[in-house]
Amino acid sequence: MLNYELDPAVLAPRVPPGTELDLFHGKAFVSVVGFRFLSTRVLGIPVPFHRDFEEVNLRFYVRRSENPVTKRGVVFIQEIVPRRAIAAVARLAYNENYRRLPMDHAIQHGNVDGSPRLSVEYRWRLDRRWNRIQVQAVGEPHDIAAGSAEEFITEHYWGYAAQRDGGSMEYQVSHPRWRVWDVVNSALDVDAERLYGTDFARALKGPPVSAFLADGSPVTVYAGNFLAL
Repeated sequence: MLNYELDPAVLAPRVPPGTELDLFHGKAFVSVVGFRFLSTRVLGIPVPFHRDFEEVNLRFYVRRSENPVTKRGVVFIQEIVPRRAIAAVARLAYNENYRRLPMDHAIQHGNVDGSPRLSVEYRWRLDRRWNRIQVQAVGEPHDIAAGSAEEFITEHYWGYAAQRDGGSMEYQVSHPRWRVWDVVNSALDVDAERLYGTDFARALKGPPVSAFLADGSPVTVYAGNFLAL
């Protein structure tokens, strides 16, 4: 997860109706996130050739109040996957901005000066150019500190997507609290303007405000509900 500060005015037109930007210390963030789906099931049923695959997404953070509960969620600018059927189902079910591109990944374990080192990279090809997100982590994974940037980024358990009729869809995402590794190097090499547009490209061209690697876990994505506004 590579995290970048962005002018809230850039995100404001993309905030789904019924939600508001979720800020960390008064600042808005977007994250480039790479991960693998493993042993995926749809409605409890494994789909042949669609169980294990990569995804890279660009997302930002929102919140919605249902007194007395505050739901903290994510909004996806774009989600890249390697399978056409996955992208088609996600667009149909949630109106999410999925895109199919050739993808690959590399995970390497090593040891430097007696300390474990883990390198993780996700790649996707846009036309003839391979784009990538990569981190190098050291040591062992540890608990996320309360009040940290890592907690803010990972502790969002709802998804929100604007709909074609002007409304919003809300869906819950359930997973245990993750652990994270300390990252010593990170890299983002992307054609950001073509993928995400000029405003996002400007933010993504510099170094991230923070970068970390999470251990992941079983995740459940629930069916969505249309918000009554």
